[in-house]
Amino acid sequence: MMQPDRSIAPDFKVIHSIHLPETTTYTLENGTPLHVINIGEQPVVRLECIFEGGNRNEEVPGASLFAVKMLPEGTPDLSSAEISEAFDRIGAFTDFSNSSDASGIVVYCLSRVLPEVLPLVSDMMQQATFPQKEMEDLRNITLQNLRVNQEKTSYLATVAFRKGLFGANHPYGQSQTEADIESLTLEQVVKHFDRHIRNGAYTVVMAGKVSDADVEVVKQYLGKNSISAEPALTREDTTVDYAGQEVLIVKEDGLQSTIRMGRKLFTRHHPDYFKMLVTNEILGGYFGSRLMKNIREEKGLTYGISSHLITLRNAGYFMIGTDVKKEFTQQTIDEIKKEIHILQTVPVGEDELRTVKNFMAGEFAGSLNTAFDVADRRKLLLMDGLPSDFFNHYITQIHATTSDDILAMANAYLNPEDMLEVVVGGK
Repeated sequence: MMQPDRSIAPDFKVIHSIHLPETTTYTLENGTPLHVINIGEQPVVRLECIFEGGNRNEEVPGASLFAVKMLPEGTPDLSSAEISEAFDRIGAFTDFSNSSDASGIVVYCLSRVLPEVLPLVSDMMQQATFPQKEMEDLRNITLQNLRVNQEKTSYLATVAFRKGLFGANHPYGQSQTEADIESLTLEQVVKHFDRHIRNGAYTVVMAGKVSDADVEVVKQYLGKNSISAEPALTREDTTVDYAGQEVLIVKEDGLQSTIRMGRKLFTRHHPDYFKMLVTNEILGGYFGSRLMKNIREEKGLTYGISSHLITLRNAGYFMIGTDVKKEFTQQTIDEIKKEIHILQTVPVGEDELRTVKNFMAGEFAGSLNTAFDVADRRKLLLMDGLPSDFFNHYITQIHATTSDDILAMANAYLNPEDMLEVVVGGK
């Protein structure tokens, strides 16, 4: 058998486009939208009920988290242990999530057991009993997790950074506090549940190998739930003057500092979104980025450094993050600013730009390995109100970005004087 010549790089093909499967949308009897993403060969489905009941919609901090986490803790007919056993018996995996924008129930199961899964889901959404003992157990677990996180400089830096950008009372800027968790009452949690889960508007997304019979079962069990016409409570956005601010949180007992630098940006709806994605990738978005080459490979100041373009439903922000020894903190910040200045003044070479574009195209294609990976992209479009062909044009937009675009983006959005700088540890 002929041996391959390993001195010659294998051929590769540049990826130019990706096409995601379409979504089929139904309207349940109670007006709830059901989005079906039919993809995959195995008889497995993922069912999600997504509520407009995240931090943005709560009256008191912590109510949304506790409301959704308490759903499997009991119904009139089943205890917490019995609910868990029921899902285990039919081989279903469940998750209960909460974020700034939404909360939700996720169930993975074989499609044939949907008739057994959906009554459980419906009962939790409509008849959760919120036992006091389970409430206290969840409170204690949440407090313990928070105390562990508060010992980590990376956690403290990210909390301080988002608070600095958005404000402590903004849903994107707020964070858990021991006082909020300890003062939260069962009545406040149940009130949030009644308004945003039991009677609140929600969206159902089902992905996998979905049959017409599966859709009918969902309609049967989730189309009957009552939905209030009352609009969801939302808190108004606040304006914070963070540009040029430097925040230092000293931790005398630590050996390292965590650095966060960045600013507010925009959502995926913005016309500069794709150009800024490429700009971010060059600066610090992947292992071969300029920040990694300079600060890790050449200077040896850190094990890793990266930059991110983070998009939430109603806002977005840019952030650079790294951990360094305390004595290297200011030098690292200076090197970050130097790399930004180069990106603002020297056009990116064609070889580097081509490498980054091809890497981003391959990474995006590689992120669509499973049916549920593809479904996640579709779900994002649905929940954020983006055009259905948004990701079909993703790679085209990446390849269309030019060196001049990078200069323009760096000068428009990466000026250090417009950024917030947070250091936890010491300088």
